[in-house]
Amino acid sequence: MHELIVETNSQVEMVDVTAMVEGLLKHEGRQEGICCLFVPHTTAGITINENADPDVVRDMIIQLNKVIPFADDYKHLEGNSAAHIKASLMGFSQNLIIHQGSLALGTWQGIYFCEFDGPRTRKLYVKFL
Repeated sequence: MHELIVETNSQVEMVDVTAMVEGLLKHEGRQEGICCLFVPHTTAGITINENADPDVVRDMIIQLNKVIPFADDYKHLEGNSAAHIKASLMGFSQNLIIHQGSLALGTWQGIYFCEFDGPRTRKLYVKFL
C-alpha cells in the first residue's frame, strides 16, 4: 500500500491527484489490475470527474456549498457538520481499472481529492491489486 500526502490550501478544494496516482502506477510497473483509492478522513472524499475545464470543479464546489451550507442548524460541536455531509456524498473510495499499464480513465476524466474542512495535510491510500 502507498500513502500519498495531499496538501490543501482552502476550506473547500478539489485537488487533481491523477498525476500522483499515475506516477505510483508507473513506478509499480503493473500492466493489468485494479487501483483502489481510499481517503482515511471523515471530512474529505474522492471523486472522478472532468479535469479539462477547471470551471467544472468550480461549479461543483459552488453547488455543494449551496445545497450543504457551512452555517446551518447543525448540532456537532466541532462546527464542521457540512464537511462530514459533503465527504459522505462524494464517498471515501474509488476503484479504477488498470489496463495496459494505464488507468482506464475517460478522455476528460481525472481523480480529485475533495477537501471540505481545510486547509490541512491529508492522506490518500493507494493499493494496486
